[in-house]
Amino acid sequence: MIALITGITGQDGSYLSEHLLGLGYEVHGLVRDEASARSCPNLSAISPRLKLYPAGWSDPAVLGGLLGSIAPDEIYHLAAQTHVPQSYSDPVGTCDFNALGTLRLLEGIRHHRPAARFFHAASSQVFGLADHSPQTEETPFRPNNPYGASKAMAANLVRIYREVHGLFAVNGICFNHESPRRGSDFVTGKICRAAAAIHQGKRDPLPLGDLTARRDWGDAREFVLGFHLSLQNAVADDYVFATGRLHSVQDVLEASFGAVGLDWREWVRHDPSLLRPVEPPPACGDPARAKTRLGWVHRGILRDLIREMTLAQLA
Repeated sequence: MIALITGITGQDGSYLSEHLLGLGYEVHGLVRDEASARSCPNLSAISPRLKLYPAGWSDPAVLGGLLGSIAPDEIYHLAAQTHVPQSYSDPVGTCDFNALGTLRLLEGIRHHRPAARFFHAASSQVFGLADHSPQTEETPFRPNNPYGASKAMAANLVRIYREVHGLFAVNGICFNHESPRRGSDFVTGKICRAAAAIHQGKRDPLPLGDLTARRDWGDAREFVLGFHLSLQNAVADDYVFATGRLHSVQDVLEASFGAVGLDWREWVRHDPSLLRPVEPPPACGDPARAKTRLGWVHRGILRDLIREMTLAQLA
């Protein structure tokens, strides 16, 4: 089996690559720059076993040519501009990459590799101002930020290409998921890095926005197993990947600072500039379809995951 992964250097892409290589797959990845991708810490252990290609998302001909030459059996589209605050500062770039980039890839698949199975990593941000909780695959999209709007358009395009063009195309509607490879531009990664740094002698306080904000946080390593399972099913469909449990930013602080014996209250300061223009209602997902149809199970406990992430920073 041949798999092609976009966003292969991120936490999801790297964990998925390791999983597929363990199953005997030949793994290819689209990257911005091959040299920097091969030196990426997330891929350091498996880089020699990967085939990487620098590719621009603005050129459909290049994408089509790569699809034709690689001839992947499975395509995992994980690349995206995923930072909500950045989507406010660059809404055009966010929508071009997330929505139109997905469209260009779908067109390339339709013309050059229509038999391939395609997975798109959608986001819980598509639900935005949802009027009920938990959210399911049938919950209407009501995004309330540019990032969510771009992912909603991309998810709708995936569904259209499945229904109209007959592609085996799946949306994995992913709620927040973390790991020791999570970047510091996300609040969990930011907190874990700060706790480790303070434990090691750094004296700067940690600025944060709303500590009461709640999210459905899961483990990225379990999520990528669901991505793979979704393409092994007989029929293409959309799936929510979530834990069904809500935790607050304060819960993350308590787990992270507690892991290194610190009281977070002594180190955190409120920064109003970090508040989002519009804070959505707590997003909580119902993964029943993924559990029933795919046999996907989420077992992790957030407290243990945050502790692992913090101790990994010490290492």
